[in-house]
Amino acid sequence: MRLTREVRFCLSGGLDQPPLNSWAGWPACDGIVPFLLLRATISGTADAKTGFLCNITAMDRLLREVAIPHLQEAWANAPGGCLPGASALLSVWGSLEDRTLASVKLESLELHTTPFQHFCVSRGRLLVIVLTESFEFSASHRLCCSGLSDEENLELFGKCSNPNGHGHNYVVEISVAGKPDGQSGAITDHREFQRTVQEQVIDRLDHKHLNTDCSEFDHLNPTVENITRVIWALLDGCFGPAKLHRVRVYETPKTYADYWGDSVGS
Repeated sequence: MRLTREVRFCLSGGLDQPPLNSWAGWPACDGIVPFLLLRATISGTADAKTGFLCNITAMDRLLREVAIPHLQEAWANAPGGCLPGASALLSVWGSLEDRTLASVKLESLELHTTPFQHFCVSRGRLLVIVLTESFEFSASHRLCCSGLSDEENLELFGKCSNPNGHGHNYVVEISVAGKPDGQSGAITDHREFQRTVQEQVIDRLDHKHLNTDCSEFDHLNPTVENITRVIWALLDGCFGPAKLHRVRVYETPKTYADYWGDSVGS
């Protein structure tokens, strides 16, 4: 069994004060400072009596007394105030590894540096960091299969087969995996990463009718599943030495598709 706990915090003074509204972050944010989210996942066997895998109060205490002060110190000592998320997360893992709670194992850590970017490290791949960043584009499409009549497409896809199409505000999460560079602490050049996604995906698909404006869908039904596979093909091999790890596309807030290339995602 696995249990995940999330803490939200600011890299500022006041860490010695008890948290009041931890939903809004801790300590109280009195200025413009980094606001972060740390998510820890542990594994083990739930206690037969209490039903707990671990008391989350103990998890909070460990993260607040060890991990957060560790990040606070690293940020304060970072050259130019720039703390690479990838190397920072590996450092936090090291600070927690020997202090994990009894009868459970630390399985993974996620550090969310913005609402649109996070880093992840897991026990099975300790030297590899996964960076995930969100992007957006708006596009219209019509769900239809060329071998079917309009009536058959309407029966299969309903209103999504409207001949004039319909639109979505798509959210795309691109994840790349790699080892932090020994000098920069990053797994890839962030500006180059963003530029590549912008040029290869967003500029190609944004404000387009996918069926008629994008050659990738000349003979391919633009379902969210196929859009995800197309984006993978456009980006695979573009981030060396980091590797494309996963593409996730939200068609709506309630529906998304994941693709890991030829590997099996988990």
